[in-house]
Amino acid sequence: MLRVLHSVSNMARAGIETMLMNYYREIDRNQVQFDFLANKPAPGEYDEEIRGMGGRVFVSPGLNPLHFPQYKRFVAELLRSNPEIGILHAHNEAMGYYALQSAKDAGLPVRIAHAHSTKIIRDYKYPLKLLCKQLIPGAATDYWGCGTKAGIYYFGKKRWNESGFILRNAIDVARFSFQPEVRQRLRQSYALKNCFVIGHVGRFNIAKNHGRLLDIFAEITKAVPEARLALIGTGELEQSVKEKARDMGIQDKVLFLGQMPDVSEWYQVMDCFVLPSLFEGLPVVGIEAQAAGLPCVFSDRVTDEVLLSPEARMVSLEADNAEWARVILAVGQQKADRIRGADIVCRAGYDIHVEARKLQNLYLEMSERAGSGK
Repeated sequence: MLRVLHSVSNMARAGIETMLMNYYREIDRNQVQFDFLANKPAPGEYDEEIRGMGGRVFVSPGLNPLHFPQYKRFVAELLRSNPEIGILHAHNEAMGYYALQSAKDAGLPVRIAHAHSTKIIRDYKYPLKLLCKQLIPGAATDYWGCGTKAGIYYFGKKRWNESGFILRNAIDVARFSFQPEVRQRLRQSYALKNCFVIGHVGRFNIAKNHGRLLDIFAEITKAVPEARLALIGTGELEQSVKEKARDMGIQDKVLFLGQMPDVSEWYQVMDCFVLPSLFEGLPVVGIEAQAAGLPCVFSDRVTDEVLLSPEARMVSLEADNAEWARVILAVGQQKADRIRGADIVCRAGYDIHVEARKLQNLYLEMSERAGSGK
């Protein structure tokens, strides 16, 4: 049995991690097993499920440059002790270089660098991340991305056009398909029966642009006082967003719903899904929302590869809040056939039952090819 080691931050309930779990649940685990190299010490919400499916979570010394020699020794020992691990698949963006180079030095023949975003956040690690990004091509053997723009950003246009591969952020479409009875039940429970509900799913961080979302929502409430904003997720900026909602006087119209083990039911409640991100790769939540038949409005910083449904739109972040509000109300208040969302997503190639089998076979082929020296 082939084991694939996925390098991640940790297996918390976030976009990349959810995508990996979607695939992990569907592959034939008698042929391919997943293990996870967690580069943050905090346990993840998915850890218990991973162990229940036969996977393992290994905690590294962390991505501190001062600990890089220790990190390399850790990975070398991990691979030496577990020779059934035949592939490293890194999902840490630029910092994935740590795992890729360590695996290369340890002699692992297949090392996948996977691009999930189109920008690097400018934090205190920004110079280090830029350096690591430049070094990835020398450490990886394969170059994957959630979409074309993410792949080009991380690996360059020439390399991506020659050898890039898109792994779709596939989902269990049936779980997200429109369920009118769930919509009616939850809207009744949360006193939302006559409300226009705008929804957003995402970690409270810089990229997701929650502050701008509040500004847009406040504009919407001028035209539709019964509008409500449902925010699902947690993160380092959650408290500041709550304070801004309070300062704007709209806190009674904003639902901070926290982290949820299953967001599929809340997509049923929404009337429009909005993602005004400053940058994105191809967001899993955008696929989920369209599977639920929701009209969606994305910023122009999200790759246009996410536009699967006729009810999906893009608006420039340079547009004012009034224009955003106009588009959201236009698509969100029109009569849409939400039942067809699941079929649209399946036809676009995002059905996890199909894509997981493709990934499983690809891993096996890559491992076999490496073993034969071809």
